[in-house]
Amino acid sequence: MAETKVESPDTKLSEKTADGARLAGTQSQPKPLPNATGGAKGGYWWGTGRRKSSVARVRIKPGTGKILINKMELNDYFTREQDRKAALAPLRAVGVEKSFDVFVNVRGGGITGQAGATLLGVARALKGFCEIYAQALRDGGYLTRDPRMVERKKPGQAGARKRFQFSKR
Repeated sequence: MAETKVESPDTKLSEKTADGARLAGTQSQPKPLPNATGGAKGGYWWGTGRRKSSVARVRIKPGTGKILINKMELNDYFTREQDRKAALAPLRAVGVEKSFDVFVNVRGGGITGQAGATLLGVARALKGFCEIYAQALRDGGYLTRDPRMVERKKPGQAGARKRFQFSKR
């Protein structure tokens, strides 16, 4: 069990490992994963995310940090930086970016909607893996589904809000 000890804001974090040795806070070693809660189906924890008309089915398992979206690497599928950051945001929020392998099947909508669906799916899968992550994910807003949808077109109008040109006579 890891203990974190902070003496003052200027000092480094030190962690006490199970065998009693002290380690300075380093970035090279991934954070140890807590014990998983609940059962995993086939060794994976599942989460489903939705955004606009996109649906993402996400599977996670403890691993090396490999991320595949529709059998493509993250950087190949999401070409925009904001979409890549959105997909990785829940993993960064709990500090386990390199500790899980993430497999995503996403359909429907556009690229940004698919990134939003992936974000929610990853967050729900992490919450299913360990309830300890739930508070950090909730504080970041990653467990809340975005309810905004496209407004429907109205009859007698050019679009949802746009009107045809008004003619006085």
